[in-house]
Amino acid sequence: MKCLIAAAGQGTRLREKGESKPLIELGGVPIIERVILNARAGGLDDFYVVTGYRGTKVRAFLDELSERENISITHIINEEWQRPNGLSVSCAKDVIEGPFVLTMCDHLFDPEIIKDLLSHDHEEGTVTLCVDYNIENPVVDLEDVTRVNCTKNEINNIGKIIRDYNAFDTGIFYCTSAMFAALEQSAKEGDESISGAMNVLGAKDKARTFDVKGRLWLDVDDPMAFGKAIVYVDQGKL
Repeated sequence: MKCLIAAAGQGTRLREKGESKPLIELGGVPIIERVILNARAGGLDDFYVVTGYRGTKVRAFLDELSERENISITHIINEEWQRPNGLSVSCAKDVIEGPFVLTMCDHLFDPEIIKDLLSHDHEEGTVTLCVDYNIENPVVDLEDVTRVNCTKNEINNIGKIIRDYNAFDTGIFYCTSAMFAALEQSAKEGDESISGAMNVLGAKDKARTFDVKGRLWLDVDDPMAFGKAIVYVDQGKL
């Protein structure tokens, strides 16, 4: 099963921890290595990583990781990494065939989330977002998290500033080729983000939800989240 990891951004909020966010270490292990190893533990075995900012150094590390852990890692380069994250996913359009799991280089998660996601029946032509219905989750940064208004199965609205929401976006998606078409349409409408594509799919009744059932996940994108991640890593939870 394929896994696409978006790792092209600049990561300015974690700059004090290192110049390249994917390579910042948690407990002596780079964040992106933890993401890949967690994903592999969940059942993913064919990795595609989109790099951009300081990409040469990241790709060199991934080559070393690939050889050391015997993991298939294909490089995809986003030369326009300053633009929204949807562009990084679009860069994979002509590289990845068939369904794939999409996640971010700074999102740590319980591998059981991936196992459950892969065992679920997914409809052709849809994209499924793993959501956390615990909107009181103390791990989540309410100022930054992407919010989701959804039913048990469908997404009505998604974005960082929506007021009416009942779940959080965990940054883990089960994608079909419908994701690429939605990204293209959303970009034409002026929104190059992944959330924009999910809203396009939602309007067509093609955006699905998957409950992570309270399992641990963490977006490590600022010093406060980094501190939380260190605690969980030390406890062996991430």
